[in-house]
Amino acid sequence: MKKLIFITIIFLSYSLNSFADNPSFMDYTKVLNESAAGKIAQKNLQEKFASENKKFNKLESDIKKKESELISQKKTFTQEEYQEKVKSLRKEVAGLQKNKQDSFKNMAKLRNDAKQKLLKTVNPVLKKYMEDNKINIVLDKKGIVLGNTNFEITDKIIAILNKK
Repeated sequence: MKKLIFITIIFLSYSLNSFADNPSFMDYTKVLNESAAGKIAQKNLQEKFASENKKFNKLESDIKKKESELISQKKTFTQEEYQEKVKSLRKEVAGLQKNKQDSFKNMAKLRNDAKQKLLKTVNPVLKKYMEDNKINIVLDKKGIVLGNTNFEITDKIIAILNKK
């Protein structure tokens, strides 16, 4: 394991020295979250999540109420009627759980789609910035262990994106 890390460090050092006269790094997550477009996307997703969450909380509350009513009326039903009502309530709970899972999957898809859309916007801006500033390589900040902050371009890219 140590050998692999050592080889990787040597390879990266050699690679950066050979073709990256002007390396830079950027925090993609910060760009996606703090740019104007990213903030709008985040707000829309949070509103949708809150709306869905409120809807499911209401449905769960209604089911709990039905359950309480069913338990309180247990003696008024025959055993078969009671079992049938319990079975119906269980189906309703299972349906709610499935709808909730589908909703969360949909939210994850919406989030991923918004991220991809933002990345499609960021990449041309980043490419132009690289050309204008003669930068050969831009690394994601997550992959940087330690670096001179003079090489970080995150805030500059956010400023350019916000102008667009």
